[in-house]
Amino acid sequence: MDLITSLVRRPAAASVLSLVGVVLFYVIFGGVELGKLAGAASWVNFAANLGIVAIPVGLLMISGELDISIGAMIPAGSMTTAIISGYYELPIIYGMAGALAVGVVVGLVNGILTIRTTVPSLIITLGTLVAMQGVVLSASKLLTGDASVALTAPEWSKFIFGRLIGGSHQIIIFWWILIAAVYAFVVHQSRYGNWLFAMGGDRESARNCGIPVDRMTIILFVLSATSAAFVGMCQAILFNSAQVSGGMNYIFNTIVSVVVGGVLLTGGFGSVVGIFFGTLTFAIVSQGIYFTDIDRNWSNLIIGVMLLIAVAMNESFRSMATSASTSRKK
Repeated sequence: MDLITSLVRRPAAASVLSLVGVVLFYVIFGGVELGKLAGAASWVNFAANLGIVAIPVGLLMISGELDISIGAMIPAGSMTTAIISGYYELPIIYGMAGALAVGVVVGLVNGILTIRTTVPSLIITLGTLVAMQGVVLSASKLLTGDASVALTAPEWSKFIFGRLIGGSHQIIIFWWILIAAVYAFVVHQSRYGNWLFAMGGDRESARNCGIPVDRMTIILFVLSATSAAFVGMCQAILFNSAQVSGGMNYIFNTIVSVVVGGVLLTGGFGSVVGIFFGTLTFAIVSQGIYFTDIDRNWSNLIIGVMLLIAVAMNESFRSMATSASTSRKK
């Protein structure tokens, strides 16, 4: 019983229970074949592209900040790669470097404005979201005269960033797993993770304890924007083209995945493992309905109910974890 109680108190508990609940719901009420769902590529590909963005955004939320500019950074990464290496036919390495550089610059802008002003990061990143949408569209029209650019990537780049394994599973799945493992180690096995949670609990107290709050904030924003640009870059290499539209759905999808993953909007509570499973859960809800007999029009209702339940579970588990910590101190 003590083991079960200890597991339930963990930040990832809500996401794991949500994942089990969603799968059981589809199996029992949707008539889905579990083996068919598990072997499908659609939801795994969806989760991988979303998950690479969700983890750094989730870490920002744990620290008490939020980045919604990712909605513009994905097409920005795609278009930068396609324009440099597709339209101007420069080596693909230049296009990839350009895409990641755009992510670094936007992340720096978001981070610096957040620490130098009193404006909430939600408003700041809303501004950079709209600004980058304008920049991407204007630059594409000015440089290429079109809102869509073709790209023929060399085989080595497609092999690493943009190929289909078995004709269905995108290579970005392995990038997602690798990135998640690295983040999990850094956040949960190093002092940087302690700094992150301290910032989310009380930024001023963390600053007074010697934690480099400003530097950490900037790094987190850079990771968030660069991760989104990386996803856009991989999509351009995979699909041999890029468009100025797209990416806006990632804002909603990312926040839902992070919240289902056990991260509180108020900060200070969450885990990389929880975000990973939260992304899986959201991907199955979004894509798994196509394997069921359920009317597709019910998908948004299922997502909304799942989000409400996850929020309630997150708050309950956080309260349990806090009370347990307080009891041990006494």
